[in-house]
Formats: sequence, structure tokens, C-alpha cells
Amino acid sequence: MSRVYSQQTQHSNVKVALSLGGDSVGGSSAYFNPSSVDSWVSNAVSSLSDIIKQYNLDGIDIDYEHFQADPDTFTECIGRLITTLKNNGVISFASIAPFDDDEVQSHYQALWKSYGHIIDYVNFQFYAYDEGTTVSQFMNYFATQRSNYEGGKMLASFSTDGSGGLSPDNGFFTACSKLKSKGELAGIFVWSADDSKSNGFKYEKQSQALLAIPH
Repeated sequence: MSRVYSQQTQHSNVKVALSLGGDSVGGSSAYFNPSSVDSWVSNAVSSLSDIIKQYNLDGIDIDYEHFQADPDTFTECIGRLITTLKNNGVISFASIAPFDDDEVQSHYQALWKSYGHIIDYVNFQFYAYDEGTTVSQFMNYFATQRSNYEGGKMLASFSTDGSGGLSPDNGFFTACSKLKSKGELAGIFVWSADDSKSNGFKYEKQSQALLAIPH
């Protein structure tokens, strides 16, 4: 899973997160299906701490998309995981990557309600909306999700695999400029680096340039 996102900062730096979940593994859907909250949290803290320290990573990105557990169980598992990793000094930030699907939203909004104060970024998958999304539609979607995750640092997002949403060719950066002028753009989230490599990460560079412009 390859993700790139740029945040507006005074200094140029890169933070790398380990993503949990994803859509599928080996062609089969990847389900969030813990046997118990305690055992899941214990195992996750142990294994993730080892991996994060070994590769000198900075944070975790929660990207579960399929569930065989209710929202309360998801909330407790993920909330306790983030809390423990932060308290132990293992990670400096955590993000979530929901998209506009009833089941997905029910789980992530429950998590946000209880643990939003320890989640640093909302990497909302706006590219999961229909291909051909317009600037005005995108602005409406962004406003809706900012309301759903009130108080969160919401990142605008697009895909470089042409899968959907508002594309750079159709006005993504126009929308970002409008959000930036209103002080609502916390950063930009791009899916995916694998697809961006062939054009020299053109749109990632454009994203960074836009974010670097003073208000």
C-alpha cells in the first residue's frame, strides 16, 4: 500500500506511516475480525512496535475497509492501540482513511467520537467518489466530511490511477486552492506512489508547491 501526503509546515520534512488493513490481501478482502479486544490490542502493540522501531517509522494509518466486528469493538481496538503506541513513544502521529460507505463510516465515526482527540489526520478517500466528480461536488463532499469528522485535520485526496473522484485534470488543484484560501486545507493525500512513479511524481510535486504557498 503506497500513500503520499503533504502537510503545510515551516520546514520540509517527511513522515512515514505504516498502513493497517487495506482493501485486500492476495485478491481476498482483508477483514477486521479480532477474537477479542484485549488479545488484538496486545498483539498489535507488540508487532507494530517492533516493525516501527526496526524501520524508523513515524506513525500508523488506519485503513480497514471490511469488517466482521461491530463499531464499538473497532473503536476500542483502534483507540487503545493508538493510545498505547503514543504513550509508549512509538509513534508521533496517527491517521485514519475512511471513505463514503455506510459500513465504513459507521465504524470510523464511532472511532472518531470516542478517540478523535488522539487522531492527527483524516486521510479521507475522496477518490472513492464517482469518476468525473466536479469541483463544486468535491467542495460539497469536503464540507460534509469535515462535519462528520468535526475538528479533525481533513486532507484532500485524489488518485493517480484514474480510479475516480476529482482528478488533477478536472480541477483538483483549483478546489485545493479554494480550500486553502478558506483555511480548511490541512494537506493533500495521494493514492498511489506506485502509479505516480511513471510520470515522475508530477502531481505530488504540484501538491507540495501548492501547500508551500503562504496564505
